[in-house]
Amino acid sequence: MKLYYSPGACSLSTHIALLEAGMTAELVQVDVRGHKLVKDGSDFYAITPLGYVPILELDDGTRLSEGVAIVQYIADQVPEKNLAPANGTLARYQLQSWLNFITTELHKGFGPLFKPTTPEVYKPVATEALLNRLAFMDAHLAKQQYVASNEFSVADAYLFTVLGWAPHVGIDLSPFAHLQAFQGRVAARPAVQAALKAEGLLK
Repeated sequence: MKLYYSPGACSLSTHIALLEAGMTAELVQVDVRGHKLVKDGSDFYAITPLGYVPILELDDGTRLSEGVAIVQYIADQVPEKNLAPANGTLARYQLQSWLNFITTELHKGFGPLFKPTTPEVYKPVATEALLNRLAFMDAHLAKQQYVASNEFSVADAYLFTVLGWAPHVGIDLSPFAHLQAFQGRVAARPAVQAALKAEGLLK
């Protein structure tokens, strides 16, 4: 397999899921701004017309896109690792609900704060909306250790990744004690440490 990734981007969630699952993949770094592969400068649009990561290329050449789909695929390859509840169960639909919340309400909420083309007058509006969603997540994590239950799942890898963007856009997480505690718990996991080191995010 190959994982097309950019350090610290949402593909980090997929990278963590792979390592938690005990699966190996060749890491192919992408310059997401230039839409080129870092190693040889080839066109990333030849891999995916969308031009963004993650892309997981399977051994037969099939390419999966969209992080929430990819991490569930990974989890389903190793059900004994309990990275996602079994398909068809209520718990699985609850996990999917959280994955969708993270991708639409948090991940996309950060987007305008990263884009240099976002009008300055809109940034406070985007920030307020994002802080409201973070407050909701913080209150939820006051009740349990991880997103979907008290056991680590692929949703936690995704939330950890997204929360890691906060310092880069001036979002202060210090008012959110439960989010900070969550980040510490997830960061301490060996697979997470390994992913961060492999992407050059941790010395």
